[in-house]
Amino acid sequence: MSTQKSTRFVQICEEGPREGFQSEPPGISTADKVALIEALAETGLQEINCCSFVNPQQVPQMADAEAVITQIRKRAKVKYTGLWLNQKGFERAQATPVDLKPTLVTSASETFGMRNTKQTRKQMLEGQRTLAQAYKSAGLNTAAGYVFTAFGCNYEGEISPEKVLGSISDLLTLGQETGMAYEAMYLCDTIGTASPHKLQTVIDAIKMRWPDLELALHLHDTRGTGLTNAYVGLQMGIRRFDASVGGLGGCPFAGNKAAAGNICTEDLVYLCLLEGYETGIDLDKLIASSLLAERIVGRKLPGKIKEVRLPSFST
Repeated sequence: MSTQKSTRFVQICEEGPREGFQSEPPGISTADKVALIEALAETGLQEINCCSFVNPQQVPQMADAEAVITQIRKRAKVKYTGLWLNQKGFERAQATPVDLKPTLVTSASETFGMRNTKQTRKQMLEGQRTLAQAYKSAGLNTAAGYVFTAFGCNYEGEISPEKVLGSISDLLTLGQETGMAYEAMYLCDTIGTASPHKLQTVIDAIKMRWPDLELALHLHDTRGTGLTNAYVGLQMGIRRFDASVGGLGGCPFAGNKAAAGNICTEDLVYLCLLEGYETGIDLDKLIASSLLAERIVGRKLPGKIKEVRLPSFST
């Protein structure tokens, strides 16, 4: 397998309060969202994705985005980020104390892109161009790139590595034309169809073409392969992952309610500990946060390590 970095430190962005809660039925209170975010901030996580600045009619669970981000009692050295998909969402975010993390996105699947943004890939890229120009005007010069459905699509089926390469090329060209650099390019297993072989094939193809491009993974566990795929990513040098406390999450536009389920943050941290990787995260506190998330949503979450009750995991 090819390797990307020799470092043993793994950066984990917590997605539970944003992608996790937006996949739940409406009704989670602002106070509960804030409580979970504040608990997660005590664990050593360096970045927490807190909310989405999106159309509240399409994603009513995020209608209180401004209230959530305003009410958080922030800790030093923790980034409290949010998601937006267009300039209007970015402008909403700018009016709040959220830590701005510019993103530029595309979809390897045209059909999924239409479902998610109601735009063709060409239209989506033009919208991202407008966003990139807005970022530059705001003094922001670096973005995270995201390629949705990088490993498969409910509507189109198999996604070839060539489509993923084309999507990355589109984003890199957009960055060059607008003066935006990329901190990393995230490959998203949006509907949870990635396998270890598929993931390795796609990453190898990307590294052959852009050997210096930093890659990151946004994995789902829809079909039970999420943590295995994360392990393959670690072995291939990936050092940035999105994950969700307790395994909350998914995508409301994936066309399948079973798509819910990002890889579980505490299970990923445990895997990293077993394999000798550093995360800077206190697993005991993270498990406590996962149990809090369960109380908030009112059901058991799919994460595994919180059920084992082993001795202290503190690092």
